[in-house]
Amino acid sequence: MKTMADKRDYYEVLGVSRAASDDEIKRAYRQLARKYHPDVNREPDAESRFKELSEAYEVLSDRQKRQLYDQFGHAGPQAGAGMGGFQGGFPFGDIGDLFESFFGTGSVRRGPQRGADLRVRLKLKFEEAVFGTEKELEIPRWETCLICDGTGAEPGKPPVRCPNCGGTGEVRRVQQSIFGQFVNVMACERCHGEGQIVQFKCTECGGKGSVRRTRRITVTIPAGVSDGMEIRLGGQGEGGERGGPPGNLYVQLQVEPHPVLQRDGFDLVHELPLDVAQAALGVEVEVPTLDGPEVLTVPTGTQHGRVLRLKDKGVPRLQRSGRGDLRVVVRIEVPKTLTTYQRELFEELARTFDPRANRAARRDRDETHDSRTDGRLPTGDERAEASGGRTRPPKGKGILDKMKDALGLDE
Repeated sequence: MKTMADKRDYYEVLGVSRAASDDEIKRAYRQLARKYHPDVNREPDAESRFKELSEAYEVLSDRQKRQLYDQFGHAGPQAGAGMGGFQGGFPFGDIGDLFESFFGTGSVRRGPQRGADLRVRLKLKFEEAVFGTEKELEIPRWETCLICDGTGAEPGKPPVRCPNCGGTGEVRRVQQSIFGQFVNVMACERCHGEGQIVQFKCTECGGKGSVRRTRRITVTIPAGVSDGMEIRLGGQGEGGERGGPPGNLYVQLQVEPHPVLQRDGFDLVHELPLDVAQAALGVEVEVPTLDGPEVLTVPTGTQHGRVLRLKDKGVPRLQRSGRGDLRVVVRIEVPKTLTTYQRELFEELARTFDPRANRAARRDRDETHDSRTDGRLPTGDERAEASGGRTRPPKGKGILDKMKDALGLDE
């Protein structure tokens, strides 16, 4: 089974250019399908070639699938909602339908056809997607001519029956093939399968039955939409043919990112940088929300990666009540450079975290005390000398407080 990387370009398979019209694609497929049909062609690769042709035609003959293929390649049609993948069948249905298209057994006259769907992209700011908004779009499209009501004929001068086909829209020809004699039913070349001819063309549309116009359409964006969503506006596509209904307009949303907030479903995520002193001692900080700054209390001893929540500060739930949360993720930043004083404080703090170092320091102080004081109480100078020239820090100023001062965090 071929992977997407092994597949040939669909336009190359059918031997047409990327700008080929629907009729050119159809003609190319029919010619090649006759050539490689397994019942006609006995070459070993005929069946695989025929399936390849059918797969290419299935995509390129469908306007929506073709648009996805032109944009995303072979993965596009398979990713389209509701499209499904190629299942090895034939675009005309079963094998009987294929022979009908080749040799003709039914009517080819066309009836009302639904108008084509349109797709546009709409850019939204992050806040517009979260809280909802209204946007006005200018959409150029083909619309049914109101003067002739889509017939292409001047009012009061309706189309007349085609003299070539007698109004059936088709002509029949007997054709000989390797399978025997077949009646080939083809669209009438004079009326193009319509069964009637416009003698006096509508002056508004020039006989086309449709006119090109640009319409202003207001789109309501509900609160809580996300990037990549599509909004369908029924009946706002191109006009139908021969009285058919109009197509739909699909608005694909592109949401700009927020500078400091990230979206995760209906929650928002913000990364909060803290230094080691703030994480150890706790702190109150302002964090950004879509409703304005909010004060967040960071508790004492907060660890790296801890998640703190602000309830109902996220995105409104689409078509539901309530909002998500703002998740604040703590990122502890360790300083890369230290001043001499900051280094001494960190070294002093490190000693307080090492029980063995604490016991050794107390033992050294006790031995110094015994050897220099002979059992008496040491003087202030002796205490200072025993502590390496450092005196006890003022009461109320612990090591973490001094580190906070040294790091310039004193408020």
